[in-house]
Amino acid sequence: MDVCMGCMNKKVVVASTVFFWVGLANAIVPNKLVSGGLPAHTGAATTDYLTDGYLTNWKSSSAKEIALNVGEGPTKLRINWESYGDCAWATDFTSGCGHSGVALSNFKILTSANSTDGSNGDWEVAATIENNPVMARGVDIEFAGKSWFKFASEGDVGQILEIEAFDMSAGGTDTWFFMGTSISQMGIKQQDTDSTTAQIIHAKFPEYTPAMLRGGIGCINSSEVVEHLGEYLEYAGNVKFWAIEMGTNDAWGGGDWNLATYKKNMQTIIDSAKAHGITPIIARIIATDSSKAGWQVNPAFLEAVDNLTEENNLPKGPDFFAYFKEHPEQLASDGVHPNGDKKGGQAMHHLWAEALAPLYAAGDTTCKDCVTPPDSTEPQGIAQGIRFSAPRIYAQGRSIVIEGLGDAPASIILVSATGKTVAQRNSTTGSERFEKLPAGQYIAIIRSKNAVQTSRVQVK
Repeated sequence: MDVCMGCMNKKVVVASTVFFWVGLANAIVPNKLVSGGLPAHTGAATTDYLTDGYLTNWKSSSAKEIALNVGEGPTKLRINWESYGDCAWATDFTSGCGHSGVALSNFKILTSANSTDGSNGDWEVAATIENNPVMARGVDIEFAGKSWFKFASEGDVGQILEIEAFDMSAGGTDTWFFMGTSISQMGIKQQDTDSTTAQIIHAKFPEYTPAMLRGGIGCINSSEVVEHLGEYLEYAGNVKFWAIEMGTNDAWGGGDWNLATYKKNMQTIIDSAKAHGITPIIARIIATDSSKAGWQVNPAFLEAVDNLTEENNLPKGPDFFAYFKEHPEQLASDGVHPNGDKKGGQAMHHLWAEALAPLYAAGDTTCKDCVTPPDSTEPQGIAQGIRFSAPRIYAQGRSIVIEGLGDAPASIILVSATGKTVAQRNSTTGSERFEKLPAGQYIAIIRSKNAVQTSRVQVK
């Protein structure tokens, strides 16, 4: 939309503008699991472990074609898959540890309305995936009039552990990415559990079947997440929630020397998530068994998590610190990681489910200033019967100009298309200019007392 709002020779370039009035709730829309327990056809054989909801790491498939018949009805599907490797979400995001694994990298997702066995019949290409580097990912496809879908690859598919399909016909938003360190790599994916977070939520709230992707990476810290934030957004940005476990490696050793960097990085992650319509939820850093580890998490890091949650109006995450401080027996011999034999990973799934339960009980995210999909690109929004005028945001040469902020204080964050914070400023003057910007697309996040606006601006 190009608009000139009472200005001369100023081209307003706003691809989309989104308002969220503080106090409005954004309901979680269920996305029914339609693949649970169905046979997965792999040529002449079928498997049930690919659809049982559990990641049993010694049960995997390397079949180049895997087909499922979910039946007619859904007009859109979300298809999630999990691969094994060493259970790290990506192999090259951190220099601290070496990771291995073959991702399901180059393949097509096909759909059929008339197949009878996953092989015969007519098939159409619903999605083409190229050069995928991560072990867990979800893709949305059109499915109207279809009953089958299948993965078809000509190359190495690695070890596929689980495939899930969800009915997204109603625009489901019960979609989750569990970002984390080795704590999550082990506890959320690598270790056996009685029930996953998604299964526990479903048991308590049968209407909901969360679509859950596991994104733990051993040795990663918040700085490396920010460095690779573009990849996180590209490969895990099409979900509604990021459940974040991050900080053990930042707080390693028990000091606070890295505290300021950690807080800055986490705020960048939060801002980038919100700018892409994602609600972040942060767990309190897991306690160590200091008698074995030789150190304990500095309380300042826990305070930082609490403050980030409160200041950004986020739902509260699980308190891993308090639980594992009381249950050191569920930590491994290093005193840091959850112990599979003693059900440390199982405890993490249950703690996440307990923390997230209020969101489902309330029927909304309770995230008061997260962006929602736009209904309009008009420069005015209405919420609860209150009309307000939007600030004017436009590109002028290599600058981004924001006018009409009013007299009230406003916080402005400028985020690049890759998710990195370019600039952050508190404004009391009514207008701001960000100069000498590289060409590209930016997201401006403007927070005032009563509203949050996000706008995409192209600098050419």
